[in-house]
Amino acid sequence: MSLTTIPIVDLSEFLAGGEKKQKFVHELGKAFEETGFVSVRNHGVPQELIDAYYNAVKQFFALPSEVKKKYEIPALAGQRGYTSFGKETAKGYDAPDLKEFWQMGQIVEGEELSKADYPDNIAVAEVAEFNELGEKLFKSFEASARELLCAIGIHLGIGEFYFDQHIHNGNSILRAIHYPPITQEPKSAVRAEQHEDINLITLLVGASAEGLQLLNMQNEWLDITAPEGCLVVNVGDMLQRLTNNKLRSTTHRVVNPPREKWHTSRFSIPFFTHPRSEMRLDCLPGCVSENNPLKYAPISAGEYLNERLIEIGLKK
Repeated sequence: MSLTTIPIVDLSEFLAGGEKKQKFVHELGKAFEETGFVSVRNHGVPQELIDAYYNAVKQFFALPSEVKKKYEIPALAGQRGYTSFGKETAKGYDAPDLKEFWQMGQIVEGEELSKADYPDNIAVAEVAEFNELGEKLFKSFEASARELLCAIGIHLGIGEFYFDQHIHNGNSILRAIHYPPITQEPKSAVRAEQHEDINLITLLVGASAEGLQLLNMQNEWLDITAPEGCLVVNVGDMLQRLTNNKLRSTTHRVVNPPREKWHTSRFSIPFFTHPRSEMRLDCLPGCVSENNPLKYAPISAGEYLNERLIEIGLKK
């Protein structure tokens, strides 16, 4: 297995303006077109907040199963609260991923939105500050994602603030994942089967153990490495669809650790940046040409999300 250090960009350069800003836009756009993944330093998400939420997440997943299952509400299709081990499957696969997870969604501000699209977040009583820390981390991730999408807007020639109206009170998700220790010979070599993310972009803080891999253009699986303190950011299918494959939603997976580490857990906290449900994902005219003909039919973000939740088994 090969190691790859994905391209590294510095968000402080974008915020500095001028030539540094243009350099950042060029580097981010190039990485998303060629790799679909990038490491971001100086991303603006406080490390002490990340550490505090990680600690709270570990306490939650250490609770007895009967306590955690109080927070599992099937009608919410995994979009809020707890989803128990083995419920989610990757698109096109039958075997469930070896994980349990917690999800919280948008804290809607300044308007009334449908509870069908924006159900209330679920409060955990047993872990001090779990809910408060989650809300703070959600908003911090959201602010960082906005800056990255501003850079993508410039790169695509659609305007720096194109995405702002679409992600304000967007249907984003903060997910905390626990891959438990492996206690018997697994049926598969992977904890999370190969997949592409559904959303616009995903922001991931460094997972607690190795295992994340991407599939490169040569059809090779590469272990992803990123410098300490960086966010790993990747393109999701919604952004790939919007750009008619100009930006790449790269296939990735989480593999099992070597046998000597089977007794260890793996924790991961991704932030899935979603737009509002009414956003159109119809391919941008500037991304359609004779050399890159139209690849997707028109669809809204809400319609597309619903399709994908059914495909991965979270919604009937």
